[in-house]
Amino acid sequence: MHRDNDRYRLFSRRTVVLGGSQFVMLSALAGRMYYLQIVESERYKTLADENRISLKLLAPPRGRIVDRFGRPMAVNEQNYRALLTAEVAKDVEQSLDALGAIIHISENERARILRDVKRRRRFLPVVVRENLSWKDVARIEVNAPILAGITIDVGETRSYVNGIETAPILGYVSAVSEQEMDEDPLLELPGFRIGKAGIEKVHDLALRGRGGTSQVEVNALGREIRELERHEGQPGTEAWLTIDLELQKFVAKRLGDEAAAAVVMDVRTGEVLTLASTPSFDPNAFNRGLTPDEWKKLVSDERAPLNNKALAGQYAPGSTFKMIVALAALEKGVINLQSQVFCPGHTKLGNATFHCWKRGGHGTMDMTSAITQSCDVYFYEVARRTGIDRIAAMARRFGLGEPTDVDLPGEKGGLVPSRAWKRKAKGEAWQTGETMLAGIGQGFILITPLQLALMTARLVNGGIAVKPHLTRQLVPYDDAETGVQVPESTSEPMELHGPHLEAVLNAMASVTNSPRGTAYRSRIKKSGFEMGGKTGTVQVRRITKAEREAGVRKNHELPWNERDHALFVGYAPVKAPRYAVSVVVEHGGGGSSTAAPIAHDIMMEVQRRDPSRGVPSAKLTTPAKPVTEG
Repeated sequence: MHRDNDRYRLFSRRTVVLGGSQFVMLSALAGRMYYLQIVESERYKTLADENRISLKLLAPPRGRIVDRFGRPMAVNEQNYRALLTAEVAKDVEQSLDALGAIIHISENERARILRDVKRRRRFLPVVVRENLSWKDVARIEVNAPILAGITIDVGETRSYVNGIETAPILGYVSAVSEQEMDEDPLLELPGFRIGKAGIEKVHDLALRGRGGTSQVEVNALGREIRELERHEGQPGTEAWLTIDLELQKFVAKRLGDEAAAAVVMDVRTGEVLTLASTPSFDPNAFNRGLTPDEWKKLVSDERAPLNNKALAGQYAPGSTFKMIVALAALEKGVINLQSQVFCPGHTKLGNATFHCWKRGGHGTMDMTSAITQSCDVYFYEVARRTGIDRIAAMARRFGLGEPTDVDLPGEKGGLVPSRAWKRKAKGEAWQTGETMLAGIGQGFILITPLQLALMTARLVNGGIAVKPHLTRQLVPYDDAETGVQVPESTSEPMELHGPHLEAVLNAMASVTNSPRGTAYRSRIKKSGFEMGGKTGTVQVRRITKAEREAGVRKNHELPWNERDHALFVGYAPVKAPRYAVSVVVEHGGGGSSTAAPIAHDIMMEVQRRDPSRGVPSAKLTTPAKPVTEG
């Protein structure tokens, strides 16, 4: 009995201890549950939502680029593309085979698709083909039951309305390379494009806009279930240019297939109305992706379609440089307006003979007649008296031999030589014969067509140092009134002697309007539209003494790449200059026979389109709030 009581008491104590322990544990569990579910409920709800919700970045529409009249030059168009989702397709190879029977898929494309499928998770779509035609889209949709994993998606792609004519100005967009990646998350979006050249590159950040966001519900594997919330991005800024699109198209067509460049400027403001370079290329091809054959064709073309000749083409200016030589000589008092030089057709310096383009010579020349008839001997002598350093100083005042800082990438500075330059670059002393060659715009001198147009503008606007620009205004999508107005060109006077400038302009007017002028056949006969200018013909090969004695071969008798360059600079109207033009035709022959007629047609068209003359189609508009592209 005593033993049973002891056993009972022991059991009771153990029961109490065990029960107490269980109570403590249950109390702790209840407390923990209360803490997690009540006290920390908001925190864990947030964590659960973060695991459940995925935030996606949405690419904004790229800003449009329009001309001075609001006509679209670069816009966004719907881009139909075929996507492949490996998880749905099951057998990727089989799906590609089926799709290949409907649209052609090259071996390179197929390899790229399979590579992307392996790199990405199987439930994420991979782009098979972009820029599908509506016909291709319809055929794919009709055959959808046999195209496992293939779907059609609609996005946006950049489109250039007159791509070939405007490519030298607009440039193009293309995919982002690894070297171009920065902190902007937009660059990581598949298929995102950035500006690689031209205005597209200059204003790329503004044109991109700001990305939107999409909140989507995903499962544990990251697969999208449904979209919860969406915030569209802000479209990019709209860029208004100084370019006249219709004039640009006219000039490009007039240059045709020639390797050439032409620039038209407003001499009062520095606005560039036209900047053409031919042959050109289709920037839309860079957006969709060039094929190897297309790229090979572009880079192997001897006329260099990828080179913007208006900015990066560097040429000896030839006789178009003679006005600079005359002004340098007049300013330093080396000559006056009545100074004369006799031209027998050549002149000598030591044992060297310097020839005039006119074999029999021009006779007695003063400055006006020498510019009018483009006498070389006169300018050989004037340059020799003036000296290269004085000529170089005047040339730089007119914007030659250095970048103009126009708002386009890829501009070359050209070269205006001096004594110090040659000593530094060549380690040699400057020679008098080199000064004489510079007097007719040959030798070391290199100038771009844009610089020639700028030089002409400063010559005819009274000596005002305007600067060229192509951007008129940047207009934000949401409010045109807050647009960024691009500052107009400076209007600082160049402090040139008025009578000297007037004499040079009169001589340039005689070039085209005097029967003795080298461009008389290209004169503008319409009253009030008259043009002044200067021709230039630049040799690209050395003419030997033997060839001169036997008779110099004509340009049409030479291979294309040995023919002279043809140049012309001009302005109009003569009585109240408003526009300046420069034309350079590589291996085009004579400036009077090739470049001057082109300039004639351009200056007729630019004046015909002048809003002040009441042309309805050329009414300058004010930037307004952009219209959303579809």
